[in-house]
Amino acid sequence: MAETNRLLRDLVIAQHRSNELLVELVNQVSQQQRQRMAELKAWKEANPQLAKACRHAAESLSKVHTEFLSSLAQEAADNAEDFSDSEYALGEFIDRYGPRLAHFNGVLQLFAQLGAPLPQPETPAEG
Repeated sequence: MAETNRLLRDLVIAQHRSNELLVELVNQVSQQQRQRMAELKAWKEANPQLAKACRHAAESLSKVHTEFLSSLAQEAADNAEDFSDSEYALGEFIDRYGPRLAHFNGVLQLFAQLGAPLPQPETPAEG
């Protein structure tokens, strides 16, 4: 019985330490996120026309991206059996579209982030 109690106590202590570490991690991530948001806000305020251009570029490229993904998905569906049978065919498909898709996603994400509207300040809840 004493051994069980000691093990349970050790388990509770370990759980408390784990919770403390999780709180520290959340605080650190939150601080980094707030810093990134502040830097992005300052950039957008310093470059309002460029932020607007990025927003328009993101909207335009989003349509192109959707069409590209649609054609890519159709080609993948049409060749699924070949991909299952031939590692070479799958490799060719990935080599042909993978880098372009990765770069396209990166550019689109960058424009979307830089062109996104600034978050509105939180207003106190009315009670």
